[in-house]
Amino acid sequence: MDMAVQVYRLTDRFPKSELYRLTSQVTRAAVSVPANIAEGNGRGSRREYAHFLAIAKGSLNETETFLFLALRLGYLREHETAPTMFLITEIGKMLTALRARLL
Repeated sequence: MDMAVQVYRLTDRFPKSELYRLTSQVTRAAVSVPANIAEGNGRGSRREYAHFLAIAKGSLNETETFLFLALRLGYLREHETAPTMFLITEIGKMLTALRARLL
């Protein structure tokens, strides 16, 4: 959830012309991470939980990619994205470890 909040705050800096393009894509991907973790946890089986964790990891990778694109487009600066990128790396490690324990 913290990462999604950070992404929302970062996208406030995007040009308004990106509202229905990059802003929409990156916020949707960021929100998908905790949503898929929660949905998988509520499914009741380890296998389904692991499946939703894999989906969450994919959304996390999408979020990272969109932030790299925002950097390349000049919408953000590296020092602005550094805390979020660090959090993305840490969440990725946690998702990988949790998924490995479930399988």
